[in-house]
Amino acid sequence: MTTVLLVLQFVLTAILTVSVLLQKSSSIGLGAYSGSNESLFGAKGPAGFMAKFTFIIATLFIVNTLALGYFYNQNKKVSIAEDIKIEKSVVPSGIPAPITTAPAAPEAPASK
Repeated sequence: MTTVLLVLQFVLTAILTVSVLLQKSSSIGLGAYSGSNESLFGAKGPAGFMAKFTFIIATLFIVNTLALGYFYNQNKKVSIAEDIKIEKSVVPSGIPAPITTAPAAPEAPASK
């Protein structure tokens, strides 16, 4: 199930990106490269259609993201951190720990 939702997420991402870039703005976006869309969408132009289409795709994207997170958490019951194995280095009890002593400070020369 998560594989299908993940593929759908990528498809929705591509569609959402293209629909945002095709919207008319002050710099016209990528809509300038597709020619005049006004005859295809009516007298108002593509603004109303593209805004509604982008809203619907964005809503589907958000719902798919929530569903993907929910189903992923249902499949994965344990945390990744619980799979980490920690090895302990233990000193055997029969061997005493080495005793270190600090070296003596050098003698100061006698003053005259």
